Amino acid sequence: MLLKQAFLDGIAAGDITEVYRSWKRPTVKAGGTLNTSVGQLGILAVDRIPRSQLTREAARRAGFATKAELVDSLRAGEGRSLYRVRVEFKGADPRVELRRSGSLTYDELEELRSAFAKFDRQPVPPGLEPVALLRLIAENPGVRAPDLAASFDVETKWFKARVRRLKSRGLTESLRVGYRLSPRGQAVLDALDEGSAD
Repeated sequence: MLLKQAFLDGIAAGDITEVYRSWKRPTVKAGGTLNTSVGQLGILAVDRIPRSQLTREAARRAGFATKAELVDSLRAGEGRSLYRVRVEFKGADPRVELRRSGSLTYDELEELRSAFAKFDRQPVPPGLEPVALLRLIAENPGVRAPDLAASFDVETKWFKARVRRLKSRGLTESLRVGYRLSPRGQAVLDALDEGSAD
């Protein structure tokens, strides 16, 4: 569920508590979280509702000045239903603190080794295994994802999904263009390299 910056700021300030979407199927679920540029949002409820519930008060709770503005923001099309998503601001994105940590315990490293081993259910092109991908990013900071993907003859969308899995563990950071290793990602690479030299 993508949200414009103005709405994210409103949620973080506590002024916006609901989001309305016209979906074929929900892309979030109650009890889940959403990591955004302002921090982590909590998904309190996802309810399918009739259009009669699009009131002026509902528009205000969703950050719109009028009901008409709210209605105009909803995507039209066959097979879509109206959903109300209740949201709250939970605080800082926990991945940010994780990324900043340049120290690593033995248990954390072993947990990552185990996670890397389970990363792929099917073979991937050589050089795109988790540790190799970390090295690729370390050696190519700020290089566009399409360029990195093309060098392995894989789709950009597929490549970005792999990097997001590393990012979810605090190992990479997105730049305005491309990526770089986080301090934690560099610590992981250093520890793995040190271990292979033993």
